[in-house]
Amino acid sequence: MRPVAPIPPVPGPGEALFLDFDGTLVGIAPRPDAIVLPPGLGALLADLHGRLGGAVAIVSGRSLDDLRARLAGFPGRIAGSHGGEIEGLAADPAGPDPALVASLHAAARRAAATAGLLLEPKAQGAAFHYRHRPALAAAARRRAAALAAAFPGFAVQSARMAVEVRPARVSKERALERLMALAPYAGRRPVYAGDDATDEAALAWVARRGGIAVRVGAGASVAPWRLADPAAVLAWLGGTEG
Repeated sequence: MRPVAPIPPVPGPGEALFLDFDGTLVGIAPRPDAIVLPPGLGALLADLHGRLGGAVAIVSGRSLDDLRARLAGFPGRIAGSHGGEIEGLAADPAGPDPALVASLHAAARRAAATAGLLLEPKAQGAAFHYRHRPALAAAARRRAAALAAAFPGFAVQSARMAVEVRPARVSKERALERLMALAPYAGRRPVYAGDDATDEAALAWVARRGGIAVRVGAGASVAPWRLADPAAVLAWLGGTEG
């Protein structure tokens, strides 16, 4: 791993900023529906949108509807379901058929109930959370593997205290590629911040293109820059890191 610089450069004109949500802008909660938005987050995102000429987007594993409900005042684009849903764009053709997702949800509910796992149904997949009972990590992995095997076109994705079953051909890297083809992102240097294994492909994509790739929190990463937690991310974006 390359040396980690102490503070990433603050995004400025000529750059396009892409931000993960959970663990990057907001702290991880025991349940996905229990997160608390930091005070001032909405104002900060609106300020960044103005400073960067609109070239700011949220890229998250959460469903698009969930993200937009929580970020109602955010004027930029939102990409949900790891980029399978991008606001203002047609659904990614690499994504699954809705009928197949409904069947997967039904199977996931049964699997979660038998194992005592917390299920998070998503627009294009499902996640088994075990933050409330860390001893269930192995059970979550087994249920996810069985689900992916039963539903062709889906793959297992490890996350922080969770295991997700998501479309195999959908990724945050692909989301960045689609967004960077659009105005106002096109032609700018990409900047991406994310905290999880689900963000590593996007961080690598940004680094290969000479952008600013920022890993949030602990763990091995391809990113040459690192910030400790969401509070540090907000301070960085606000230009107050010292």
